[in-house]
Amino acid sequence: MASLRLLLGFDYGTKSIGVAVGQMITGQARELCNLKAENGIPKWEQIEALIKEWQPDAMVVGMPLNMDGTPSEFCARAQKFANRLNGRFNLPVFTHDERLTTFEAKGERRSQGGQRGSYRDNPVDAIAAKLVLQGWLDENPAEPQA
Repeated sequence: MASLRLLLGFDYGTKSIGVAVGQMITGQARELCNLKAENGIPKWEQIEALIKEWQPDAMVVGMPLNMDGTPSEFCARAQKFANRLNGRFNLPVFTHDERLTTFEAKGERRSQGGQRGSYRDNPVDAIAAKLVLQGWLDENPAEPQA
């Protein structure tokens, strides 16, 4: 973990994939964008463009566990997405529990001035990605430099 500096976080979905960026030094994540997906398949060239632009050292994918901590039916699809990220871009990919992140993201959107239209038209996936990545950063703090 010592060599990690910048990470991209993903909130995987079948219609939209939220993306966030975070830094190990500051331990902070922020939302980046929402990417459209068709039946869970992203436009890989968009992800490649983000990777070229941000040059992350690793990526984090939210894992949609059930409330009791067991894998949900959707976990296999999120894990497959994580495996494809690793296979396509040859970067380490970590997974992180994303329980309640969409609920929290909707609350954050409301507190920022409200939701305009439906969540389908104005998705909160990038906020959820930020929450996933922030959770991972909080659990994996950067080691102080000597």
